[in-house]
Amino acid sequence: MTAQANAPLEGTPLIRPSTTDHPLYDEVVAACRTVFDPEIPVNIYDLGLVYTIEIGGEGDVDVAMSLTAPGCPVAGEMPGWVADAITPLPGVRHVNVELVWEPQWGMDMMSDEARLELGFM
Repeated sequence: MTAQANAPLEGTPLIRPSTTDHPLYDEVVAACRTVFDPEIPVNIYDLGLVYTIEIGGEGDVDVAMSLTAPGCPVAGEMPGWVADAITPLPGVRHVNVELVWEPQWGMDMMSDEARLELGFM
């Protein structure tokens, strides 16, 4: 029973919803699209590595993202790259990027554009 006590309730989404209705949302997404995994020629947003973008009323941006694998060689640097891309946007006060490993990233999270770019379509 202990293992199930921390399990999410059935039907609970594993990825928190993003603040898509915030005026800064599209600009934050565009900034994320400027960050690339050095081993894959596709931006992290289209790869599906950005799980959640939450934007508070004061311009605080929280990003939950993953990597293609926990042992990714840029794991220590990638959150900083994402924060550096978002921070200069007008209206952004503070950026926090959190690496998450649940749910585990999979190729099914890639956009159609990313699949096409990588030759999977």
